[in-house]
Amino acid sequence: MPARSALRSLPAAPRAARASAARAGLARAALAALACAALAPWAAPARAGVAVALAPADTAVAPGDTLTLRLVVPAAGSPFNGFEVTVEFDTAGLALVPLAPPAAQQGCLVTGACGPACGVTFHRFETAGDSAAATVVLLCDGVSLTGPGELYRLRFAASAVPQTAGVRVRRASFFDGGVFVAPVTAADAVVRIQVPVAVAEAPRTPRAALRAEPNPARGALALAVEPHAAGWQSLEAFDVTGRAVRRIEAGWRPAAPRRVAWDGRDDSGRALPPGVYLVVLRAGGAPAASVRVALVR
Repeated sequence: MPARSALRSLPAAPRAARASAARAGLARAALAALACAALAPWAAPARAGVAVALAPADTAVAPGDTLTLRLVVPAAGSPFNGFEVTVEFDTAGLALVPLAPPAAQQGCLVTGACGPACGVTFHRFETAGDSAAATVVLLCDGVSLTGPGELYRLRFAASAVPQTAGVRVRRASFFDGGVFVAPVTAADAVVRIQVPVAVAEAPRTPRAALRAEPNPARGALALAVEPHAAGWQSLEAFDVTGRAVRRIEAGWRPAAPRRVAWDGRDDSGRALPPGVYLVVLRAGGAPAASVRVALVR
């Protein structure tokens, strides 16, 4: 395994120098763990072996937005100076967006372990379809980590279509000086892709109604409007950030049901990207009804 090979290739040092380096290394690792744990709301009591988890374990994100999941050691455990972890994710809901350079994905527990004089790690990052694999080994002699703290971070882009996506730790190995650490436990994460509450529902005036047909729609669709009274009315579409993208109609309308066509385009005539949009009916300037419309291609 590349990580173990990297460990075994480290040059030997005189016994006294190794002892001194070990004491200094443990101090640096302890300080790194304290600094990293101070930012860790997921920290837990100490345990034997190594526990690893994806944090946050349950998070919500707007369609099309990006999010960062952190691979963390939530509790102090057995010491280690290297790890190999493979994370898999649901590609229907999430797309991996690697940081540049890839070394920027290493967490503060790792980057703060060796200090500025020896801040070097062996780092390898690979992706393959629905998974990402990371190998990290400390290259400073005599230093091991125990946690709690952040090991790694992965950035994802959410799908434009609301859904629930899973992110799982497929494999996790930890080692100290080339010897495997056991046991290793892992906890997964769930990402809920949903329209923000702020724009998910418009206040409704009694008896007003608004429907979209078909829904989801491939381009053009019809809006069935049932106003509660005659007067000035408007139909406007918003994206998931709350930005107005299309004024569909506006003007005086009777208190009678009607159907309004929308071609799925914005105010400039461009086809809107796939995703969820909120269409709001306003009557007399106040929101009267709303409907969420999913545009697909």
